[in-house]
Amino acid sequence: MPVPIPRQRAIPAVESGQAQAASPGGGTSREEAPRKEETVENTTHTNLTLLLIEDDPGGSAIVPELLDSAGNPIRVRTARNLTEAERLLTDDVHCILLDLALSAPGRLTDDDELAVLKHVLELAPRHAVLALTASGDAERGAEAVRVGAQDYLFRDELDGRLLSRAIRYAVERKRSDTAERRLAEGRMRAQENRRLERGLLPTPLLEGSSLRFAARYRPGRSRALLGGDFYDVVRTADGTVHAMIGDVCGHGPDEAALGVELRIAWRALTLAGLCGDALLGTLQQVLEHERADDEIFATLCTVDIAPDGRRAGLCLAGHPSPLLARPGRPAQLLPYDNNGPALGLLPGARWPRMEVKLGAEWSLMLYTDGLIEGRVGEGRERLGQDGMVEMVRRQIDEGLRGEALLRASVNEVRDLNGGELTDDVAVLLLDRAV
Repeated sequence: MPVPIPRQRAIPAVESGQAQAASPGGGTSREEAPRKEETVENTTHTNLTLLLIEDDPGGSAIVPELLDSAGNPIRVRTARNLTEAERLLTDDVHCILLDLALSAPGRLTDDDELAVLKHVLELAPRHAVLALTASGDAERGAEAVRVGAQDYLFRDELDGRLLSRAIRYAVERKRSDTAERRLAEGRMRAQENRRLERGLLPTPLLEGSSLRFAARYRPGRSRALLGGDFYDVVRTADGTVHAMIGDVCGHGPDEAALGVELRIAWRALTLAGLCGDALLGTLQQVLEHERADDEIFATLCTVDIAPDGRRAGLCLAGHPSPLLARPGRPAQLLPYDNNGPALGLLPGARWPRMEVKLGAEWSLMLYTDGLIEGRVGEGRERLGQDGMVEMVRRQIDEGLRGEALLRASVNEVRDLNGGELTDDVAVLLLDRAV
């Protein structure tokens, strides 16, 4: 199979020694050198160019005068065999008219009547192709279309108007097919990306626990399903429930990937028995090895809830403190006096673990700063932690719980911001009821 040569320049038809188009007076006129910018994908403001591949010694005598839709002449370039066609098939050619009677290279038998067409389709996958066959051989022409040609024509029924229209139709159909294929490929890639991103979101491991879990996730990137925020919840063999939420600085796909790595590392280390300072120190090592830039860091909040559900350990690495709501008491933030630095900022940093009393019945909300950094109205004022606490108190007083509470919180923050939030938002809620 011949390999297409590099197409570094457009070849004027006169160079072929065979390319002549019929003039209005019946004679032949040499075409001008085509311009480089005239490609098969841009025919709106340029004259069309046809490459005729047929072995008639008379050259292009079978091709009558051709005009495009604007009345401009369609330029014709001819080749007597596929070797010449390969040399003349430059980017300024818009359509190929192929005589199916032409012999394919290396063809010794008549087993495949469309071998020459298949060869041309491999040689010119981006070009429109018209098949030329004998009158009455409609079956062969239809088979050519099935194989990949845009249309077929009968050799002895050609006239200028018919062929001109067929060329324009073939070029536009090829264009449409190419656009449709690219659109389908884009949709498929988008579907694969969505499936991948959904697969990267966590599945809580809470089997055997009486705690109820809810979460909301909204990435800041347009049309993305995954951002730099991450969270997870697992229950270990001793009955302790471990929850985590974090935020990688930045909003791009690299930050999203790093967030997934940290989440998976946290789950593995937690199931292996690490917690508190030892866990966060190891996660910092993971971040330092995996980040693309030394300035990238991540905030993190971890909570380990005792098997009896009445107390918990809290570690903060530059992250906002969780919100605790209990019956008969106003919702409030947990202490954050011993908040350690974000992961990746200080080598050898420490993250103290604080003991927190939860009580018999409670709701614990962990969130990223995307929930509190949205603006309030058109000014520069932001919601902040105090504003969030007041908002959640009011929503709880209105009877909202679980998924409904998280949905209302995220929606209200977005409404206060006057539109979509630019930062990623992750919120998770653990409830214990008696």
